[in-house]
Amino acid sequence: MDSIFLMKPEAVCVTQAEGKQDILRRLGELFAEAYDLESAEVLEHLEEREKLGSTGFGRGVAIPHARMPGLKRPVAALMKLHRPVAFAAADGLPVDLAFGLLSPANSGATHLHALAAVSRLVRDERVHDALSDAPDADSLYGVLTNVTDRDAA
Repeated sequence: MDSIFLMKPEAVCVTQAEGKQDILRRLGELFAEAYDLESAEVLEHLEEREKLGSTGFGRGVAIPHARMPGLKRPVAALMKLHRPVAFAAADGLPVDLAFGLLSPANSGATHLHALAAVSRLVRDERVHDALSDAPDADSLYGVLTNVTDRDAA
């Protein structure tokens, strides 16, 4: 993964969510399991950010993100949904990829750089298609790892 944020294989899953709130809750649980965080605290920070405006990025992708105390560097999680759900995205399309990002509370520019890296990743047509076609968590993580290796070369 882009060295600006950490992405662990345990932070990637294929699941189903019933709506925007369920996506945020499940991301909280995913972050908690992968990075030893409190899921309720993660959810609270993601919800606070979401109140400022939808993090529905468009093209079936949401990028819920927040700054949170206690982190040393940005961390990411990825959920692929079996069925798209409404997320109030800018283009009105439902979401089937939710790319979560958490950064340290005081990480102004670092958070923006990490968010830009995620945005570039999901805007890349080949990456977007590969993520959409990936059948399971291992395949999703493989796509992300291959992108990093390619970009580092």
